[in-house]
Amino acid sequence: MSQMTSTGETMRVAGERIKRTRLIQTDRFVVAVEVEMVMPAGDASEPCLEAETIRFLQEVHEHAEQGDVAWLTKHGKVYEALEAA
Repeated sequence: MSQMTSTGETMRVAGERIKRTRLIQTDRFVVAVEVEMVMPAGDASEPCLEAETIRFLQEVHEHAEQGDVAWLTKHGKVYEALEAA
């Protein structure tokens, strides 16, 4: 996990960095965003997210809840739920 240094900087997890698509879902939207995940050097069994990436995903969710399509489309692909006919 990412930790803060004594100077307030975020420490990065050591390991291979890979890009993955994460889906953020609300009642109205699904937003597909590309994020960086880390395969930790000591345990490469599963990729993990760093704290800054988790904060970004939370921010995406908040904007989706608010219906901020302009912001969402700058950061990923937005899919909107349609009512059945």
